[in-house]
Amino acid sequence: MIPDDATLRDAGLVPNGPGRVLLLACGALAREILALKDANGWDHMTLACLPAILHNTPDKIVPAVREAVEKHRETYQTIFVVYADCGTGGLLKAACDEMGVEMVEGPHCYSFFEGNAAFAARDEFTAFYLTDFLVRQFDAFVTKPLGLDRHPELRDMYFAHYEKLVYQAQTCDPALEAKARDCARALGLDYEYRFTGYGDLETALAAQS
Repeated sequence: MIPDDATLRDAGLVPNGPGRVLLLACGALAREILALKDANGWDHMTLACLPAILHNTPDKIVPAVREAVEKHRETYQTIFVVYADCGTGGLLKAACDEMGVEMVEGPHCYSFFEGNAAFAARDEFTAFYLTDFLVRQFDAFVTKPLGLDRHPELRDMYFAHYEKLVYQAQTCDPALEAKARDCARALGLDYEYRFTGYGDLETALAAQS
């Protein structure tokens, strides 16, 4: 059973299963990973998630990953870190190399969902991205941390250099698309819907089988 978004945001997910491969992931990816795991019969994989809210404080990601790897290293044959760089400036890759574990390639999840090569080719610098999880958790990850609920006048300062909001959809969900449109409207940005599915995330996980 998938925990609710608030649990994945604030607490993450403890591993529960006998698989030989531990997927150590961001809580924002739990639904997508479990969907891929079930669809492909990857019973050899067990999922553990760190709190998705670390997305807002990337300096805490590396210590949290280090702690989790050391905690679970003796229990699983392989640990695969399902984070991209995620704002760590290369420090997560360095830590994973040091610990002898692999990780998903890419600068962030927006890149690997679209496909790292395709994302890089777009060379978009004025787009603000949301995934399924971030659409559902827009207030917790955008509105409240930026203080827009208390000071809406800050919106134009924060988003002055953005032109559009791109909703990278992992699933076809009209309700999420409608909410993503509302998010774009709230930020004063143009809206673009882009169905990505699971992109390079599926490729990376398949390689662990």
